[in-house]
Amino acid sequence: MLKQYKEAIEKSNIISKTDVNGIITFVNDEFCNISGYTKDELIGQNHNIVRHPDVDDEKFKYLWETIKHKNIFKDTVKNLAKNGTTFYVNTTIIPILDKNENIVEFVAIRYDVTKEVALREELLKKEREYEELNKSLEKRVQEQTKELQELNQTLEKRVRDEIAKNEDKQRVMFWQSRHASLGQMLANIAHQWRQPLTELSLAMFNIKKALQNEQADNVTKFYDESKNIIKNMSETIDDFTNFFSPDKEKYYFNISESIRESIGLLESVINDEMIIIKTEFNDIKVLGITNELTQVIINLINNSKDAFIHNSILLREINITTKKERDFAVIEVHDNAGGISKENIEKIFEPYFTTKHKSRGTGLGLFMSKMICEQGLNGTLDVKSKKNTTTFSIKIPLDKHEK
Repeated sequence: MLKQYKEAIEKSNIISKTDVNGIITFVNDEFCNISGYTKDELIGQNHNIVRHPDVDDEKFKYLWETIKHKNIFKDTVKNLAKNGTTFYVNTTIIPILDKNENIVEFVAIRYDVTKEVALREELLKKEREYEELNKSLEKRVQEQTKELQELNQTLEKRVRDEIAKNEDKQRVMFWQSRHASLGQMLANIAHQWRQPLTELSLAMFNIKKALQNEQADNVTKFYDESKNIIKNMSETIDDFTNFFSPDKEKYYFNISESIRESIGLLESVINDEMIIIKTEFNDIKVLGITNELTQVIINLINNSKDAFIHNSILLREINITTKKERDFAVIEVHDNAGGISKENIEKIFEPYFTTKHKSRGTGLGLFMSKMICEQGLNGTLDVKSKKNTTTFSIKIPLDKHEK
């Protein structure tokens, strides 16, 4: 039985024996396999033949002090194979004593933990990268917040300058609406970030759990998911910053791209309210400012969303189409949100008219949308309602090359 026990230990572990001076007197096959040396190359050599040059001298000094004092030494040791590769072994060195309690030899029992050490180092590397990524995101958020604040100050200055130039009531309301839109956009940013922040928190928890369980594949998966979430959050900041760009120069833009941007900015709201948006676009370019058309479409989608909620509509659908109609580009936004009464539809574009509760609207949205279409795009905004449906039509004159 003793022979069987010995064979079981030797076949399942890496075994070596040395004399009191550290000269190898015995190695098993497992030791040869991991070190790359033959028994003939090892026996008679000092055990430091497999010592890795990176290991600090103090560590080996502590090892010898421990076993020389007849104590058992346990640690994970970094070694160097014959072919120059590194391997790690969990090592237990036991002093063997004679009947007079004198040390006669040392027996070392080891098992290979190279893969585990490599995994642990990779996990630590990923954790450091993740920390740097978080710091980078925090800095990015601070920078973009500062830009938004500076942009808000610029908008306030433009409001004051415009009022000083022209006391026209419509102009005053236009800039009031701009500030209201800024507040709405900031609210949309918070809404847009709420879900990814929850996902990011969950990913961080999963990374921590995977680290504890040493699951390299899961760490990499959750790490990549976190990077994508952070990237999307950063792009969201850029989208909202670009939306409020103070550049007012008109240029030719594709109305379909402007509409897609509107839908993208409201994606979280659309998903939360379970609204289906169907689109049918023709590529048409018009002269104007794409951000202003984007704002109009956002206003129309938000109005539909509020109507869905107010009228308790379960199956919520918005259809947006673009087409050419004689000398105009035509955008139609059609919903099934319950329609608009005849008495309200006649006043719907009047300033400060609203069917919503005071806490939910000022009535400037559709008035400003109509003003943007007429003054910013040289077009029109009209509405029709029948059979519990509403259709807003935007007509923008085409350039001679687009007709």
